[in-house]
Amino acid sequence: MEAIGLAGTCFGILAEDGVVLAAERKITNKLLDEIPFSDKIYKINENMACSVAGITSDANVLINELRLIAQRYLLSYQEPIPCEQLVSHLCDIKQAYTQFGGKRPFGVSILYVGWDRHYGFQLYHSDPSGNYGGWKANCIGNNNSAAMAILKQEYKPEIKIKEALSLSMKVLHKTLDVSKLSAEKVEMATLTRVNGKTVISVLSSDELGKLIEEYEAEIKAAEEAKEKEKSKKSSSSSSK
Repeated sequence: MEAIGLAGTCFGILAEDGVVLAAERKITNKLLDEIPFSDKIYKINENMACSVAGITSDANVLINELRLIAQRYLLSYQEPIPCEQLVSHLCDIKQAYTQFGGKRPFGVSILYVGWDRHYGFQLYHSDPSGNYGGWKANCIGNNNSAAMAILKQEYKPEIKIKEALSLSMKVLHKTLDVSKLSAEKVEMATLTRVNGKTVISVLSSDELGKLIEEYEAEIKAAEEAKEKEKSKKSSSSSSK
């Protein structure tokens, strides 16, 4: 649990027309080689992706298991596995590791996003004990309580994917230990439906940069509006 608490912030937001996954990319050493794939967000199958917080080596084992479960189901029934069934199956394995001797629990929390024909867009969270639950918005990792407070305050059930991306930027800005957001320190992915197919897309550096610019412009506009209100109040009180 300590490893999860110290891991980079990860959160998911469920929208009407999709799901957003966002994560903090922790750059441990500037000498590390750039990796072309996502460090915190993983694709499980055509309809599901996940984000992890905790011990990365444990996460790799569990993600491999998730992919195997999904492919076995597809091979047996010729249709994608329902989201909750996949989460439940993995949580049974995680629970077994807390019960039997000679094994230790997996030190990783996982956020799952997905779509199926039964319940549409879904967001789940599971912890090392094997407990899991469905959420409208949830956060794991470092500063998760601060992120959850913002999500509770700002989340609306009718939120759209574009608004969810904007809210993600706000949460990242408030929870990351940086004065200025940058594309190198953030990872973001969206899960949507296009022409009857699920599309999982990890946002590029350029797309992230554009979102950061838009968010910063919003903050600037809000601050200018506050300043105008203050000057109006002060001028009206002085005229009295």
